[in-house]
Amino acid sequence: MPVHTSRRPPSQEPVGAVARVPSAIPSQPRSGGRPPADVPARKRKKRRKDPLWARLTVVFGAILMMTSGIAIVGSKAFISQATGNIAQRNLLGDAGKSDAEGGASLDGPIDMLLLGVDARERWAADDVRADTIIVLHIPASHDQAYLISIPRDTEAQIPAFKKSGYGGGTDKINAAFQAGARNGGGWEGGAQLMAQTIKKMTGISFDGAAIINFGGFKGVIDALGTVRICVSHEVKSHHMSYVDGKPMWNADAKKTGKPMTPVVHKKGCRDMKGWAALDYARQRYGLPNSDYDRQQNQQQLIKAMAKKATENGTLTNPVKLNGLIKAAGKAFVLDTGGVPIIDFIYTMRGVTGNDLTTLRTNGGTFHANASGTKESLSPQTMEMFQAIKNDKLAEFVYANPSVLSTRK
Repeated sequence: MPVHTSRRPPSQEPVGAVARVPSAIPSQPRSGGRPPADVPARKRKKRRKDPLWARLTVVFGAILMMTSGIAIVGSKAFISQATGNIAQRNLLGDAGKSDAEGGASLDGPIDMLLLGVDARERWAADDVRADTIIVLHIPASHDQAYLISIPRDTEAQIPAFKKSGYGGGTDKINAAFQAGARNGGGWEGGAQLMAQTIKKMTGISFDGAAIINFGGFKGVIDALGTVRICVSHEVKSHHMSYVDGKPMWNADAKKTGKPMTPVVHKKGCRDMKGWAALDYARQRYGLPNSDYDRQQNQQQLIKAMAKKATENGTLTNPVKLNGLIKAAGKAFVLDTGGVPIIDFIYTMRGVTGNDLTTLRTNGGTFHANASGTKESLSPQTMEMFQAIKNDKLAEFVYANPSVLSTRK
């Protein structure tokens, strides 16, 4: 992989309401790949004029909302204004790419960490685990995107983290977020420790990251109207029931004292409203491969959102686009490494909805560690992460087609 020496501009001030982020810690520049403020702009590498820029990919958070063969609506100024309410924080800490790994350059491969949290108002900010862990890889060609989920129960060596007072240890990887969020670390600290844990495990450094509040996803899907989801196995919801025909959280439904009818997601493809799509993507109990099926269902949801964003003129209508990105601002906390969101949008607009490929870890099923008591990443999965690091993922997938997700 070629070595890029260009640097990112210095980290900008956070954008958006701080109240959305359970942390009072201000953004700090990362070590490695962060230039001092006095680095002259003329020394930074200019962006490549890519002919694929005839197409557009709109990115909110790190979730790709993709179009194919249509022109961007409005100007860069409009998109910058629309994305201005997406909160930005330093979510990577020391796990950001160094200069030797490409630093701030968006010309090479782009790797982003997506962390899904299922936070609810009654939960404390430091009592949330990131049960959805996805690596988004875009090769240097910028004409393809891959989603790779890391199993939540994977045994990991979590490094010490001074910000939260965590001394380090061995635990399930989803515990890294909670360990980093303790003692005032907040979601920012949780994401930083998760990123460092993944880097320690896989060797991958990141260009950016996003925390996705799945509760906030409902607003994004509602702005889209519905999304097309294919249910591969009928499953009864572990979280929601109908009361008088209205879907409710089970805890709230019980308070009504009225009869509760379980929400059941039946096999087949259909257009789902926000609450139904999110509820289905949350399920793991009752599915043949438990969390692995949930991983694929969550990847399917992201891809369905990306596809739906290209329909009904959503991305060519200023009112619809503005409403959609405002909804995204309530669902995401983003780190672009100091690079303006608009630069990510224009850099990756050569990727279309059909170019988003979802991959499976561990062959889509539980992989026990040497003792047989906990889960680990299989040798094939470790090879896949090495291919990501070396920007050879397309070749790896071609040689190992079994890693392709069975969800469409």
